Amino acid sequence: MVAVSKQRYISPEDYLKHERLAATKSEYVEGQIFAMAGASRQHNRITFNATGLLHAQLQGKPCEGFANDMRVKVQDDSLYTYPDIVVVCGEANFTDEALDTLLNPTLIIEVLSDSTEKYDRGKKFAHYQRIESLREYVLISQDEARIECFTRQPDDRWMLSKAEGLEDAITLESIDCTLPLTEVYARVRFESAEVTQTEEEN
Repeated sequence: MVAVSKQRYISPEDYLKHERLAATKSEYVEGQIFAMAGASRQHNRITFNATGLLHAQLQGKPCEGFANDMRVKVQDDSLYTYPDIVVVCGEANFTDEALDTLLNPTLIIEVLSDSTEKYDRGKKFAHYQRIESLREYVLISQDEARIECFTRQPDDRWMLSKAEGLEDAITLESIDCTLPLTEVYARVRFESAEVTQTEEEN
């Protein structure tokens, strides 16, 4: 992310007014606006695959999913952001009649990248934990076959479960869906595999 302005505090109201007219997406973090970088082909493939898997499994359930463009707000106005995938179960609540800023996500999925991984694991997750409706937070690696799922416990702690390797799968309890890694990573080539292939060819 690249800061758009660090000279002054931007109110959430001014951010939304600007964002709804902007040609590109920006994230709002504690009074500052940050431009969002475009996603890689690898990132887009993984997001598309995971979205398709969830779409098929959510049929007939009281849940709705969104990919890339549904803005999510943390209740205290500290964060407005665009998760790679977000699912809400039950009635969706929005900030206003524009219906473009979700307040009560059930599940959030982020596909990791080198530039955002530290933020997604740290400060962003800390913000997300303040969303009372959020039951699970999922991180999908694009460098290797690995998915991590943080599940909120009754005492408000978060329990980590992992799936690693293309033969593995992870269950998302909050929406009763499963992500087989072989399908999440369909047509995805990892850099390590490409390096190995090049070495073998040489």
